[in-house]
Amino acid sequence: MSVTVDGDKSRKVPFAVRGRGLPRGPRPEAVPALVGSACTVVGLIDVAAGVFPRFRHSRMHTLAEVLPGALGPFAAALSLSSGVLLLLLAHGIKRHKRRAWRAAVVLLPAGAVAQFVYRHSLIGVLVSLVLCYLLVRHRSEFAALPDPRSRWRALANFVLLGAGSMVLGLVVVSVHPGRVVGNPSIADRLQHVLYGLFGFEGPVDYAGATSWTVAYSLGSLGLLTAVTTIYLAFRPEHPAARLTEDDEVRLRALLDKHGSRDSLGHFALRRDKGVVFSPSGKAAVCYRVVSGVMLAGGDPIGDVEAWPGAIERFMDEARAHSWTPAVMGCSETGGEVWTRETGLSALEIGDEAVVDVADFSLAGRPMRNVRQMVKRIERNGYETRVRRARDIGDTELARIRKAAADWRGTDTERGFSMALGRIGDPYDGDCVVATAHLADPGAADSPHGDLKAVLHFVPWGSDGLSLELMRRDRSADPGMNELLIVASLQAAPALAVTRVSLNFAMFRSALARGERLGAGPVLRCWRGLLIFLSRWFQIESLYRFNAKFRPRWEPRFVVYRAGRDLPRIGLAALRAEGFLNLAPPRPFRPRTPRPCAHRPDLPAEHTAHAA
Repeated sequence: MSVTVDGDKSRKVPFAVRGRGLPRGPRPEAVPALVGSACTVVGLIDVAAGVFPRFRHSRMHTLAEVLPGALGPFAAALSLSSGVLLLLLAHGIKRHKRRAWRAAVVLLPAGAVAQFVYRHSLIGVLVSLVLCYLLVRHRSEFAALPDPRSRWRALANFVLLGAGSMVLGLVVVSVHPGRVVGNPSIADRLQHVLYGLFGFEGPVDYAGATSWTVAYSLGSLGLLTAVTTIYLAFRPEHPAARLTEDDEVRLRALLDKHGSRDSLGHFALRRDKGVVFSPSGKAAVCYRVVSGVMLAGGDPIGDVEAWPGAIERFMDEARAHSWTPAVMGCSETGGEVWTRETGLSALEIGDEAVVDVADFSLAGRPMRNVRQMVKRIERNGYETRVRRARDIGDTELARIRKAAADWRGTDTERGFSMALGRIGDPYDGDCVVATAHLADPGAADSPHGDLKAVLHFVPWGSDGLSLELMRRDRSADPGMNELLIVASLQAAPALAVTRVSLNFAMFRSALARGERLGAGPVLRCWRGLLIFLSRWFQIESLYRFNAKFRPRWEPRFVVYRAGRDLPRIGLAALRAEGFLNLAPPRPFRPRTPRPCAHRPDLPAEHTAHAA
């Protein structure tokens, strides 16, 4: 049957277009989330069915029998291992990963066959095959490339999955109180679990067939841990993107022309970042992938007119790998371009403190505390030196690098969006190093001689500087950082510098408005939470420190796809900045970082920075 459209009798369309036709199934873009959620539910049910013997005979297990992957109560071991595998696959399926799709396409028919052979459950077989059909039909939705990875994930899998297997195994051993022979202790049960993971008989005995059920369940957990660890150890690596020599040359050329636009531009030269260029090559976006989040820092580099092309390449790369796109610390102009070109949203996360050199002075009542602190430190015998990195000798640079590493206080180098991660690289000659020295003959006996504090600035175009690093000797007098910032601002005219960017203050506006007279209860609660979090993160202290120098505040934004992505982006940013280190320990790695590699093939126009 057909109907006419817009009065045209010659044009016939199916009757179903009027709104009530046969169901067409889920939208293609919804299939990964649908199947991934189904794998999560079925995985949890299968794990519960394999662990708890009574659960296999409950009404809840009847639901598990009609869902894919449920192998039935015939083999608790298969149900347990199947559930764990489905849980491991669920996240990859939701992220459109190709390899997770392949594993699910194999696992679902296997589950259907098992149900038909052992349970004769036609409903379970049909549901499994329907979901498998959806995966095959919409296979184009599962084209995401692998994430950056290394063989350290094999060690992480062995530790985490092994610990989970121990916990599940202890539950399996302990949920048969009426069938246990004797009264085994916790130590005996742990020993039984450990032996069972390796396929050996433990000290705990059971009556009837329960002993075989427990043995098969523990053996399957041990086998699953071993197989997944071996697979992760021997699969090919996909290392994270790094700047190549050609990428660095092109970025430096863009910064030479457009570096004055963004104070964070020079930080794009971190060599642990990847980069995508616009089709014209006139703009670029630098990024790092952390926990499935493609994290860009600051504004795109280069000509504003070419930013949309670089942003499009960035989004294409995120879609190809099914990464979550995000931008940390972009300016207002950058946020407007990102949101206009991509449809993403922007949220203000803080302010950058920028001091105009011409307006800076220690005179006046607002600067009294800074002025008194600087004068007191100078009377204690400290002196400062502010120089371009190219004007410092190699021996002194090596001493400054070593001191900065020793004063770091953490095993990891922190920073991502406002950190370069190196001092004294041959091609960073325009960087400025400010040092504080104690004019005391006895200071030469200290590990770093008379050196007591270091500040490192990177170029911000041809007339600006951006603070990258602050380190000081813990035994030095308080106020070293204030002393060096004042010295740098006073020396700025001689260096042809007109503006200096200091630290970034997270949620600065909330802290400032929350302490004003008349602030509402919501704003005061938000400020109180930020002050509480300042015990672990330098939120309020950085705001107070920056405010001492009477800067102008430039807002910075985070760009994100959806509100539900913000917690994940926040964790990725904490990892990128070095505040949350989840990497496996490397006991033989030296604490002092290796010096930056020399790149002799950079062209002559960039070697002038080191002249």
